[in-house]
Amino acid sequence: MKDLRDTLEKLRADAEDCALISKLATDKVKRETFAKLAEHLRQMAADVEAVIVAKVKERDAATPR
Repeated sequence: MKDLRDTLEKLRADAEDCALISKLATDKVKRETFAKLAEHLRQMAADVEAVIVAKVKERDAATPR
């Protein structure tokens, strides 16, 4: 689970870096490219987060009370 959380944080950080590069880019193509990349990374982070939530629910359901 730690690996997934590390991956999630890395994806979020990379998305923010790409968004910043997009905002600072003076070239239109680079600006659009990095904006798209930031969005893709955000979507990947959301997907990883969904996996983490599912695993936590699965683990909690399997834990006897």
